[in-house]
Amino acid sequence: MFSVAVKDHVMIAHSFRGDVFGPAQRLHGATFVVTTEYKAAELNDDGIVIDIGLATIVLSKVLEPLRYRNLDELDEFEGQNTTTEVLCRHIHRRLAKELEHEFKGTLRVVIEESHVAWGSFEGPL
Repeated sequence: MFSVAVKDHVMIAHSFRGDVFGPAQRLHGATFVVTTEYKAAELNDDGIVIDIGLATIVLSKVLEPLRYRNLDELDEFEGQNTTTEVLCRHIHRRLAKELEHEFKGTLRVVIEESHVAWGSFEGPL
């Protein structure tokens, strides 16, 4: 299996519902490091998994509507806790739409909340 990964970051604000989240139930900010890892069993005709430049541009495009936003105010997250896992799935789905004709394989989205905690979502494109 071959893989290529690119990174970006996004600064957001949000809050959570549920006692399990303790003080994070209050509005708070976060800076997430987002890594997208593209995996393929075979290289394409150009000898690559995906064009790194394209992967970088598309990731930035997908993150742009979230940058410096309070996720609690976005319709697309209405009724959801914007946990790391939920955000990974959201980013994965957006990237899948953007890259529908550009990449065939598996995509793993990882969001690092800190240097000691992260979550991910992985699935086919």
